[in-house]
Amino acid sequence: MTRNLLKNPSGEEQLEFWELTENGGSQWKVEDMPGDCGHAFCSEGVTKYFATSFELCLKRQVIDLLAEGYSSEQLDAQPPVTVEDWYCGRTDCGCTYQMTVCLLDEDHEVIQEFRPDPVTLDPDCDDCSWKQVSHTFSDYGPGMRFISFEHGGQDTKFWDGWFGVRVTGSSVTIEV
Repeated sequence: MTRNLLKNPSGEEQLEFWELTENGGSQWKVEDMPGDCGHAFCSEGVTKYFATSFELCLKRQVIDLLAEGYSSEQLDAQPPVTVEDWYCGRTDCGCTYQMTVCLLDEDHEVIQEFRPDPVTLDPDCDDCSWKQVSHTFSDYGPGMRFISFEHGGQDTKFWDGWFGVRVTGSSVTIEV
C-alpha cells in the first residue's frame, strides 16, 4: 500500500482536493512547466506546478487514513510515514517557501509535527532551481488516524501576479 496519499499533487486537476488556507495577493494559480523565468523539472511525468503570489498562499490536505484503507492495528504499529515536496523560485524574483506536516489522532490533535524553517530563495545568490524537502516520521506512538499536509509561500518583492514560490510533486506515503 505504498502509494501517494495526496490527491492532485502537481496541479493536473487545478486546485481540486486542496483546501486553500491562505489565498492572498493574486491567489493560487496552476501553471505549465517550466513557466516564465522557470526551471525544468527532474521528472517527465510532472508537467504542472502551483504558483504563489505576493501575499501568503497556503494550501492543505487532511488525509483520513481509515478511509484510505488502513486499519487501526496497522496505524498503531507506527509505520514509517514519508513526506516529500518540491519547490523552486523564479529567476527574476525572490520568494519564501514553508511547509507543515502533522500526524493527527482521531480528534485531530497533533501527535507529531514536521515544520522546517521557512526557506528564502534569492535569484541574486541562488539558482532557484527545483529543490526537494523530505522527512520520515517514526516512533511517534499509537493513535495516528489523519495526516495534515500544508505548504506554500509568497514572493519577496510584493509584485502583482505569480512571482512567489512554486510547488509540485508533493507526496505522503506510509510503509505498512
